[in-house]
Amino acid sequence: MTGALTGRGGGRYRFHDTWVLPASPKAVFDAVVDLAAYPLWWRDVRSVSQVDEDTAELVCRSRLPYALTVRMHRDRQDEHEGRVRVLLSGDLEGMLAGALTAVGGGTLLEITQEVEARKPLLRKLDRIARPVFRINHALMMRRGQHGLRGYLGR
Repeated sequence: MTGALTGRGGGRYRFHDTWVLPASPKAVFDAVVDLAAYPLWWRDVRSVSQVDEDTAELVCRSRLPYALTVRMHRDRQDEHEGRVRVLLSGDLEGMLAGALTAVGGGTLLEITQEVEARKPLLRKLDRIARPVFRINHALMMRRGQHGLRGYLGR
């Protein structure tokens, strides 16, 4: 996994992560769009509640002493093109997109997030805690990649 955070200030973040997964693009796509199954393989996703056909609410908590509640609303889901995109609202507002490409015997999943922290605590601590938030994000994404690799390999 490679991860990058571009600081934008004011609680705004842009993250880019690349995961290489040992499964076909179809298997990865199916896992990525099945939000209800996230707690099975990503321990930082504590719960998922279906709001409507295109929207789910996730509660995430990693090592830091706070949880994030985020609604994900399906904006784009194209298995043939290997593209997914959700709009985010709640403690984080913005978008999260994924692009899947077949590589060797597996799949390259590129994840881009452009978000603005809406949770008051995150906004308040942004200036001083940005490096900690960056590390927290990288560790959470590493656990997600590891969990998805195991889930796909079972």
